[in-house]
Amino acid sequence: MKVYEALAAAFAAEGVTDVFGMMGDANMHWMNALAGHGTRLYEVRHEGAGLSMAHGFARASGRPGVVTTTSGPGTAQLATSMLVASRARIPLVAFCGETPLGDESAVQYLDQRRFAAAIECEFLQVAKADSAEEIVRRAFWLARTESRPVMISAPIDVQLEEFEDVLPYSPSTDLLRTPALLPNPASIAQAAELLAASKRPVLIAGRGARSADAGDQVLALQRRTGALLATTLQAKNWLYGQTGYHVGIAGLFGSKVAMELLQEADCVVAVGASLNHYTIESGYLFPDAKFVQIDTAPHVVMGNGRVADSYVQADAVTGLAALTSALEQRGIELEGFHTADVHARLTAPLVDPAEYRREPGLLDPREAIAVVDAELPGEIGLVLGSGHQTDFGTMLFQRSREVTSNYGMFGAIGQAPLLTIGAAVAKREPMFVVEGDASFLMHLPEFETACRYGLPVLVVVMNDEGLG
Repeated sequence: MKVYEALAAAFAAEGVTDVFGMMGDANMHWMNALAGHGTRLYEVRHEGAGLSMAHGFARASGRPGVVTTTSGPGTAQLATSMLVASRARIPLVAFCGETPLGDESAVQYLDQRRFAAAIECEFLQVAKADSAEEIVRRAFWLARTESRPVMISAPIDVQLEEFEDVLPYSPSTDLLRTPALLPNPASIAQAAELLAASKRPVLIAGRGARSADAGDQVLALQRRTGALLATTLQAKNWLYGQTGYHVGIAGLFGSKVAMELLQEADCVVAVGASLNHYTIESGYLFPDAKFVQIDTAPHVVMGNGRVADSYVQADAVTGLAALTSALEQRGIELEGFHTADVHARLTAPLVDPAEYRREPGLLDPREAIAVVDAELPGEIGLVLGSGHQTDFGTMLFQRSREVTSNYGMFGAIGQAPLLTIGAAVAKREPMFVVEGDASFLMHLPEFETACRYGLPVLVVVMNDEGLG
């Protein structure tokens, strides 16, 4: 067995089903071997686009995405998309071929270790044949446990060496049998006391709560406390159709009604949400509130430069369940915001009073978003980009559907269509993306990639003729 065959077998054993990338001299043997394991290979037009597709795959599936490139220039194409994935904390493994070990005279030579450091990903090099399997296992372990991208750099001369197949490969998943992170009872008691003393509580659910599938626990605590439910941008529209007291996004993308109600809060419970300066407007959105934060991280500093009044280190499901149970044991059940007046304000049609002078032949973007939202079934997932046009979709899509936002992840335009393609591969279901004209045209060749593989992707372009 050759080293490249051992590497491919290890990727297959890690559960890799789909790989995005472009073939070249330094990764072609590995790609061919991987195809022999039944892995689906998606040939892209640009390596950076392939990485963004792997990013979208990871977000949609909850599993590490995989991209592959050849050495040197192929690897260099990953720069922008890798930074986006790093800032978004995406579990991802990039298999990058490399020129022969130590040969700096090679045409495609690149110091890939230094390059990886610059683009914020972990670097692991297959420097000798007998380290191949351990490198793959460590890469996937880091991606899974630390939720970040990892580059495996494999010199072609090492790939072509013989590999001594002695023991069966043990995947990184064998190392992940960790128990649920249980909360400290004293922390739960402190959080329960803060909630018991509140009159107007708010519950903010973030991407961590959504990823943990803690919806039932979120709704149970909301009912017990009479809290308004808000989400972060990365959990937009989650649980929207399951409660009459959902205010949408907390922060600058929130509606006027949401802003008015959230400012009345005297206690904010955040779960799986960092409460960064976007979500709490650097503290101005909740001027008089006490904060309870439930998170797996050992310590979090909020966007107002403070720490929570009560910090509960726990996973979302167990932390929320323990807090709800503590309130039940104390006989605490609050009306909070759950009144007829608040319900009426939240269910009234969302009307933007700003006037819009419509030029002949053009559309009011607010009306366009409303039509798209109404006509596309809630089962179809949505991806939003990060250009100027994204404000409309971020604020105005109201239907309960799965939403992925790339806003704030390095500020790179053109990523959303690529994330959508990756998500469509992962889910095997229709997806749609709302993007601007310049952003869409940036990676137009990859629209052909989606067509070539018959992927169910709808692209809605908000064309303000930014490119003329």
